[in-house]
Amino acid sequence: MLHEAFEMAIAEHLISKNPTTGTTLPKVAKKEMQVLNESQLDTFMKLIDEDEHWRDFFYTELTTGLRRGEVCGLKWTDFDEQNGKLNINRSISFKNGKVVEGETKTGKGKRSFYLPSSTAKVLSERKKTSYTEWIFNNPLKPEQPINPDAAYRKMKAMLKKAGLPSIRFHDLRHTFATHALTSGVDAKTLSGILGHTNASFTLDTYTHVTTDMQQRASNIVGGFMNDIFGEELKI
Repeated sequence: MLHEAFEMAIAEHLISKNPTTGTTLPKVAKKEMQVLNESQLDTFMKLIDEDEHWRDFFYTELTTGLRRGEVCGLKWTDFDEQNGKLNINRSISFKNGKVVEGETKTGKGKRSFYLPSSTAKVLSERKKTSYTEWIFNNPLKPEQPINPDAAYRKMKAMLKKAGLPSIRFHDLRHTFATHALTSGVDAKTLSGILGHTNASFTLDTYTHVTTDMQQRASNIVGGFMNDIFGEELKI
């Protein structure tokens, strides 16, 4: 903004040189990632199971890692029930009480992936009683989807009720990705599910996980190499 202002000043012959030229912009500090561990996740899952309206929404979020606008913007046309697949075609927001459909965050944001069988079953059962185009609709205004802000507020309230850390909605996505990687899902597959531009971005984002995975991998390699070559491999 300052650079453009000084450029306009040069054009008006008010100054001869732009003092911001060549300056380095400060890096924006990223918010620290928080992930629910297995015990915390189990507590949260038990709590959402008690809430009929939000149960399917948060179960789907925790088993897909969708962005908030993406999970709120799901339509039944996005759900391939026969093949158990989900197509991500949009991200939504609300402006002045109206739904605004937008593009997904990245070029690879539009994507299709197979759902866990349990999630596909949850959506299939939900579809039987649905009367709106949206998979997760506003119960008071069924012609509209769940407002992303309402989803955020509900999550915060549930976390507080359960005595869990007050994480961001995006941290549910991080929780899914972290547990997926530690469970053996390869980075390329996970990258496609998350809509990342490439697998290297996924690996860079979840360095805290991949470091542990590398340690486990080295132990596995050491184990089977020792089986092959015997005791002479040891120092």
